[in-house]
Amino acid sequence: MKTFDILENQHINLIVACTKDPQNNILNYSIKKGIDYIDITKPSSELHEAHYSIKNSLIKSKIVFSSGWMAGITPLLVYATGILPNELEKIKIIVYYSTKDKAGGSSADFMAKNVSTPFTFYQNNLAIKTKHFRNGENYVFDFDNQTRKIFDFDIPDLYIFNKIEKIPVVNAKLTFDSKLITSALAIMQKISFFNILSFREKKWIFGGSGSGDITAFEVLYKEYNFLEKKITLKSEKGQSQLTAFSTVLHVEKMLEDTNPNDIYFSHQLHQPKHFISLLNSNSSISTTYYE
Repeated sequence: MKTFDILENQHINLIVACTKDPQNNILNYSIKKGIDYIDITKPSSELHEAHYSIKNSLIKSKIVFSSGWMAGITPLLVYATGILPNELEKIKIIVYYSTKDKAGGSSADFMAKNVSTPFTFYQNNLAIKTKHFRNGENYVFDFDNQTRKIFDFDIPDLYIFNKIEKIPVVNAKLTFDSKLITSALAIMQKISFFNILSFREKKWIFGGSGSGDITAFEVLYKEYNFLEKKITLKSEKGQSQLTAFSTVLHVEKMLEDTNPNDIYFSHQLHQPKHFISLLNSNSSISTTYYE
């Protein structure tokens, strides 16, 4: 706790948690001291636990959970259409991930720790257990029109869209840039090969070069009694750049001090259309809406 002792002598208005904090020490310190806080790191299970643990706390600052996909911007992409959460029946997030992305180290840590751990997606509000790289299906990505195999993948948006936004059908799928790697990982999961590997060995499998590459994801959404629609997002500079830029937009909004002290998910800070216009002001980021 020496870090917190040092902070006592500093005038700090906001803490951005960019590192693992499974015991919520930074979160609890921020609440105790009335310091604005935003976290961009928590996986689904830790997000759920952290959110539940503080729901009855006295909040004297803005506490923001922003660990949804790419700093929690997916709800903003959807709500920028003018749709309200109670009008949505289904959300499906499909991620293209490059092994050359600069976020390779942190992503490798996450996958090495969680690849064999069951997680939950939602079908008509029923929690259904699965694991990473299960339930493959073919999908054609908009950015290059290639057909790839996509598999179940855990992201905090599953919890956010179902438990916070009350959308009954929510799931997420992922593919890697290498079709061979994606297929091999699915086979490894099927035969429980990951169960016999050490953390270091699993981290090596999921590690990338970190030299930089595009990231892309697509959101399929369906209103009640309407056909499915699609939103695509591509970032030429990859996951790290997109997450960092989105986080800066959240922090700027927090520093405006127009939102009252409370607990938020990052999309709840913004007017969706305005946020998407700011996101698109970055020349390396592009969004497309399909009817």
